[in-house]
Amino acid sequence: MAVDASTPRTSPNPPGSPVRSGLRKVVAASMAGTIVEWYEFFLYATAATLVFNVIFFPPSDNPLDNIIKAFLTYAVGFIARPLGGIVFGHFGDKYGRKKLLQLAIILVGVTTFLMGCLPTFDQIGYAAPILLIVLRFFQGFAVGGEWGGAVLLVAEHSPDRQRGFWASWPQAAVPAGNLLATVVLLVLSRTLTEEQFLAWGWRVGFWLSVVIVAVGYYIRTKVTDAPIFIEAQAEAEAAKKSSYGVVEVLKRYPRGVFTAMGLRFGENIMYYLVVTFSITYMSAHLQMDTSTILTLILFAHVVHFCVIPVVGRFSDRLGRKPVYAAGAALGALWGFVAFPMFDTKNDWLIVGILILGLVIHALMYASQPAIMAEMFPTRMRYSGVSLGYQVTSIIAGSLAPIIATMLLASFGSWVPVAIYLALAAGVTLIAVAAMRETNGISLRSIDEADRARDAEEVRA
Repeated sequence: MAVDASTPRTSPNPPGSPVRSGLRKVVAASMAGTIVEWYEFFLYATAATLVFNVIFFPPSDNPLDNIIKAFLTYAVGFIARPLGGIVFGHFGDKYGRKKLLQLAIILVGVTTFLMGCLPTFDQIGYAAPILLIVLRFFQGFAVGGEWGGAVLLVAEHSPDRQRGFWASWPQAAVPAGNLLATVVLLVLSRTLTEEQFLAWGWRVGFWLSVVIVAVGYYIRTKVTDAPIFIEAQAEAEAAKKSSYGVVEVLKRYPRGVFTAMGLRFGENIMYYLVVTFSITYMSAHLQMDTSTILTLILFAHVVHFCVIPVVGRFSDRLGRKPVYAAGAALGALWGFVAFPMFDTKNDWLIVGILILGLVIHALMYASQPAIMAEMFPTRMRYSGVSLGYQVTSIIAGSLAPIIATMLLASFGSWVPVAIYLALAAGVTLIAVAAMRETNGISLRSIDEADRARDAEEVRA
């Protein structure tokens, strides 16, 4: 799909204009919920490494065995995410982004609070991990529906030439949520003894989600869906159309869906190796102190948050493809540099390599909302972006910590893990080569092309 070269490269809305002010409110609403969702998701990821492997499973001679089991419960959330994306995408294209986002934030808040109430293995045996898996499934289901609606709420409100920048802010909410979760766990781990933290301290972080959810839900009540969606919804109702949902988007835009999956593959694996498996590597393999590890991760999340909007701006100026390709190429090399740095146990070297990993990740992650929004027409955009983004998580992010831990346990070396990441980044480079450059394209022109295609099919 070609970009209209006649479209001006400057926004028609000057700073301080009502449109710009309204866009900031939309960004705030999107970020508020996304911070909540990822605070809770990352809280689980960290707890799986530090807590759940100890209290929800029977003792094991090899500490990595129970970590793998805990990561398997973690993977359940990723399996549920595509289902959430499909369901929320279908109804979000039909009824609106805002309503589904409000539902998602409530669902993830309730499930996370209940996780903090679960009895341990010593108390109820294998029922404990079973209940954990059930709650994890519903948490993942809600998060799967959250992302597409959050980024589209912003992308569909954004000026064409600044979509990469504005739509990157919900992505920045991910490290913000992770940062918040890390701070909570760090404070708890530093103020409590290890026995207290394992007995009840970890639960506090899960219970705090109620407060954060209430704030996020309130903010989301103050925004509306974008005009382009309201127009598309009215058009569909007038024409009595029901052509949206996963089947329709796969039928009409398979290239967009599979390209989105390829773009997501290496990025998703890299992220969970940097922020999740690195904790396992440093705690279980290098025997580093938990508080030290969380502090180092904390600094990396701060930089990640700051870098994502900057990269989003670059994608508007330089194009989506070159920025994304740079991230994939550098990601292929990161593992070979990172693990020798981890092995030094030098805090400065470790925080530096964690920051580098998340900066490289941002080169891919920041522009994803704009890229994926520009692949699909409005009437099926929620379904398209959710499917392309979330399905990949089953074979990418969900399995990455498990595969990496198993490789480490089997070979006793980080080299296979680095090779695994390099191969994943290679898949993403292929997807970058296959994608169209859509920087600056009008979403209305995509809708017009979709309508023209419909009309042509009717005439045929």
